[in-house]
Amino acid sequence: MTPRRIFNTEYKREAVHLTQRPGMTVTQAARDLGIGISTLQRWLREASQQGDAAFPGVGRQHLTPEQEEIRRLRKEVEILREEREILKKVTAFFAKQSR
Repeated sequence: MTPRRIFNTEYKREAVHLTQRPGMTVTQAARDLGIGISTLQRWLREASQQGDAAFPGVGRQHLTPEQEEIRRLRKEVEILREEREILKKVTAFFAKQSR
């Protein structure tokens, strides 16, 4: 089994740009680049749907700005829930002590 290849943002954008040359087909571009046709077709679809926001990066950077914001807000909500639980326990403790 061959290792999975990872392509950076610039490579993907150049591949998409290559398909826009006169006389260049998606099949020919994919063959010239040594990538699968379906891979290049997916990159073309992402580029047309997302424009400049397409191909944000690799790994964690692969998230769109909206996805990153959702991730950050979920983490913040979890922290706030934990803090609320701690405050409930502290309040119950001091209420018990004052009796």
